[in-house]
Amino acid sequence: MPRPIEALIHPDALSHNIGRARELAPDARVWAVVKANAYGHGIERCFDALRAADGFALLDFDEAERLRALDWRGPILLLEGCFEPRDLELCSRLNLWHVVHQPQQIDWLAAHKTHTPHRVFLKMNSGMNRLGFKPDAFRAAWARLNVLPQVEEISLITHFSDADADRFGRNGIEHQVASWLAATSDLPGERSLANSAATLRHLADAGARSDWVRAGIMSYGGAPDFPEHDIAHWNLRPAMTLRSQVIGIQELQPGDSVGYGSSFVAEQAMRVGTVACGYADGYPRHCGTGTPILVDGVRTRTLGRVSMDMLAVDLGPVPAAQVGSAVTLWGHGPRGSLLAIDEVARAAGTIGYELMCAVAPRVPVRVLADGEAA
Repeated sequence: MPRPIEALIHPDALSHNIGRARELAPDARVWAVVKANAYGHGIERCFDALRAADGFALLDFDEAERLRALDWRGPILLLEGCFEPRDLELCSRLNLWHVVHQPQQIDWLAAHKTHTPHRVFLKMNSGMNRLGFKPDAFRAAWARLNVLPQVEEISLITHFSDADADRFGRNGIEHQVASWLAATSDLPGERSLANSAATLRHLADAGARSDWVRAGIMSYGGAPDFPEHDIAHWNLRPAMTLRSQVIGIQELQPGDSVGYGSSFVAEQAMRVGTVACGYADGYPRHCGTGTPILVDGVRTRTLGRVSMDMLAVDLGPVPAAQVGSAVTLWGHGPRGSLLAIDEVARAAGTIGYELMCAVAPRVPVRVLADGEAA
């Protein structure tokens, strides 16, 4: 028998979550963001469920080639654009749209010999201070692109740094929206402003609406503003379940410790289960005692340090648990139970994005069939 840990991908959840983006932005088109191998879920595994989107957004040419190999003929957007001049040849061959965020990329386009002009998304740095032209340089960059025969169409794009916060104040989108509108109000071209957080929180604001929304973490059932809101609040569904089994049980007496460093010491007699999952599987080592976990669908807690291949759980709330009992590290559990990945990430001092992307290659992954329960 193989080791009992596995990750499950839920296509129905992916389809539902993309549908939520459409409900929230009915007048916009939707990018399904599949960078980092679809946030660790696997592009090929997610493709059929996400192909209802209007386009795919990603970073790597390899991922773009994989989408074309899946017979996707719609738009693909390179969110970081080209990294060297010869990348433009790949954009031509694969028919990729690409972001332009720095002057050298315009220079490369000007020197590029092509029979097919490119669709570009000119990026403005409206306050994120990561990529893009500052507002006072944005119009000059647009003017340079606009005269190039290598450019067919210019769209406009920016990224909010604090869309998971209230609109107003320094930690909101107000100052970025104002900067964006001042620099772009009379420029032609389609716009893309809203990431997942802005799509969920801010599309009632006319300044944040655009022609394209970018459904990233929301596509996979993560709440970008957790713990203020959870996925139930946003009507999103987890697209990944990580599950395993209890492979051993220990009976502890008061004073007995658990795991490396003896960081957990029993204050009373208790049953402890050992689970086949550890940090080498991608479960965060920083999850200490008290991290939520499900055993046979019952919520309980981890105990002590996470090891490379195992972790310990408190079986007190699950007196009937035995070797072989089902363990849900995150996602869907037995009898309709659910543990959101955001809760586990918070216990590790990180975010759900990281956990999704960190599931190790040694963990078998299976795509559930239509109607198949976790």
